[in-house]
Amino acid sequence: MDYDVLAIIEGYAQGYFLMAEDDESLQWYSSRDRTIIPLDDRFRYPKSLQRVLNSDKFTVAINRDFKAVVTGCANRETTWISQELQNIYWTLYLNGWAYSFETWLGDELAGGILGIAIGGIFIGESMFYRIPNGSKVAMVKLVEKLRSQSFVLFDAQMMNPHLERFGAYCIADVEYQGLLKKALMRRCSLR
Repeated sequence: MDYDVLAIIEGYAQGYFLMAEDDESLQWYSSRDRTIIPLDDRFRYPKSLQRVLNSDKFTVAINRDFKAVVTGCANRETTWISQELQNIYWTLYLNGWAYSFETWLGDELAGGILGIAIGGIFIGESMFYRIPNGSKVAMVKLVEKLRSQSFVLFDAQMMNPHLERFGAYCIADVEYQGLLKKALMRRCSLR
């Protein structure tokens, strides 16, 4: 199936995100409150994770196995990542918009974060792990990468307890739109 990549990117660039309903039909969503992962000193993580980071147990890669990350993110009892949305992510990946930020234990995929990068915004779509701490290490390393590349915004869309442990916070849509506009003016890269 062919997708209008530019129309999809335009939707994300306006602050919307795609999710599948129970019947698997895709819908665009927005939120009055948007969850942001801080890229400044408000970012934090559990102290126990520092030992894992210091051990260099995991290696980090970008797009080493994009499809496996999408599959891992969708592999849940209840998921909003339908097969059609997986196909859209693949199309966005092929066109240079979607990324998987991965952790590996040897040759085994430990965890990852799926997202879309537009200008200076990284839109985190989902994350998963197969090995304990795999997604947590991916989060820390992704934030380090976004900082090093001068990204303005890490949009996590909706709050959950896992994200709160990393210092995630909610902002009103009006503040989000201002940050989004600033982020879209940047030319950042995950490469």
